Amino acid sequence: MSEFFHMGGYAFYVWLSYGITLVVLLGNLLSPMLLKKRLLRELARREQRARRSQT
Repeated sequence: MSEFFHMGGYAFYVWLSYGITLVVLLGNLLSPMLLKKRLLRELARREQRARRSQT
């Protein structure tokens, strides 16, 4: 088991690449969700502002 984690002396590079890949994948998943949330808030704010200006 320890040999698996050691990876024949290349553990640092292997685990670093796994970590970077995980961060990039999470970023690709979270970025659109956060953008959608922000855009919906902005749209609601604009709609509310437009309603106020009509009255």
